[in-house]
Amino acid sequence: EAQLVESGGGLVQAGGSLRLSCAASGFTFDDYYIGWFRQAPGKEREGVSCISKSGGKTYYADPVKGRFTVSRDNAKNTVYLQMNSLKPEDTAVYYCAAGSTDSSGGSACPAWYDYWGQGTQVTVSS
Repeated sequence: EAQLVESGGGLVQAGGSLRLSCAASGFTFDDYYIGWFRQAPGKEREGVSCISKSGGKTYYADPVKGRFTVSRDNAKNTVYLQMNSLKPEDTAVYYCAAGSTDSSGGSACPAWYDYWGQGTQVTVSS
């Protein structure tokens, strides 16, 4: 059974850092793109970042560009999201997701996602 488990969330002051992990099992990890999403209370889920199967391509949404860094260790079946200079508006539940289907144009993100994690809460206090 495919499974994604996020960890590393917590409470941090504005300007601080957190590193989220997404541990995968039950599927061939390096055949899958991994994406990070977040959902704040009362808001729609938004894409944060993606990383390609090999890790050679990455994508960041504008609100996190320059502050967040995505990486993956295929030997450990794990993707990381390093979040620096955190802001109160980064407060949300963060999810990772995996998809194997290539999108057009050689994007770092898949055409769609097949598996989702349960999420980890990130709270940034002002």
